[in-house]
Amino acid sequence: MKRPRLKFLLLGAGAAALSAVPWSAWAQAYPSRPISMIVGATAGGPTDIVARIMAEPMRASLGQPVIIENITGAGGTLAAGRVARAAPDGYTLEVGNFNTHVANGAVYALQYDIVKDFEPIALLSSSPMWIVTRKGLSATNLQELIAWLKANPDKASAAHVGVGTAAHLCGVYFQQNTGTRFQFVPYRGGAPAIQDLVGGQIDLMCAEASASAPYVRSGNIKAHAVMAKARWSGAPDIPTVDEAGAAGLYYSFWLGLWAPKGTAKEIIGMVNATVTQAFADPAVRQRLIDLGQEIPQGDQQTPEMLRAFQKAEIEKWWPIIKAAGIKGD
Repeated sequence: MKRPRLKFLLLGAGAAALSAVPWSAWAQAYPSRPISMIVGATAGGPTDIVARIMAEPMRASLGQPVIIENITGAGGTLAAGRVARAAPDGYTLEVGNFNTHVANGAVYALQYDIVKDFEPIALLSSSPMWIVTRKGLSATNLQELIAWLKANPDKASAAHVGVGTAAHLCGVYFQQNTGTRFQFVPYRGGAPAIQDLVGGQIDLMCAEASASAPYVRSGNIKAHAVMAKARWSGAPDIPTVDEAGAAGLYYSFWLGLWAPKGTAKEIIGMVNATVTQAFADPAVRQRLIDLGQEIPQGDQQTPEMLRAFQKAEIEKWWPIIKAAGIKGD
């Protein structure tokens, strides 16, 4: 009867000894098995493609497979929640974005905190939003579009891919700053939204430039302004909002890499180093540029920068979301 108890005590002592090993010791052996990179978007979309572009050089640097797991649904909250609850051992990472790590904190009643329950690793890329319309719309520039919308309040239709998503919030932001009103039409994804814009069933959309640029280049839809301070390299002929007459109306869709809260600083530093090494690779850079992504430079690649950037985005967008009364289902 006493032997099982002795065995239990010995196991308990062993566990205590293991728990006393500093995280730095564990980090020295990291990684010793495959790493899961959670993506809260469907395969083939911009977020998923960027994740896969980054996964390959990270695998080469870390010496272990980096496996992409697409967990979709509920505006990315399922994916982020999975990471928030994961063990902080460096084997579960998340490619999050503006939706998952800014907007969702104000739109949804979450079971996790988008700031406190994650460790930032690195900003990965960004792509500006721009204002696009069906090609048959009479407006030929942004000022004409705004004038047309004001002359036809609540008659125009704007596509978005879910309450609180970038396309939706961008449209709300545009309305608030231009004094226009139009009806929002929800879609289950960007592809069917763009298809209806091309087909003329929808009038306009705030779209991620990198995802919709092929339709603009082919002349199937019209782009009126890039929502950034500088012209976008993917379409340098399209004016900025400052040039087009809606100064300061900036909005970009960005991606970042996170780990669960409590992940050792040594592991965060190691993973961050693999990201910065990837950015220094001309082949990786070119693939991101070809996708229409803008790559963070120098001091923009640190965990501290991503934390500060997320904080600034929350301070900007949460008041806009709450003033508009936007709530997820």
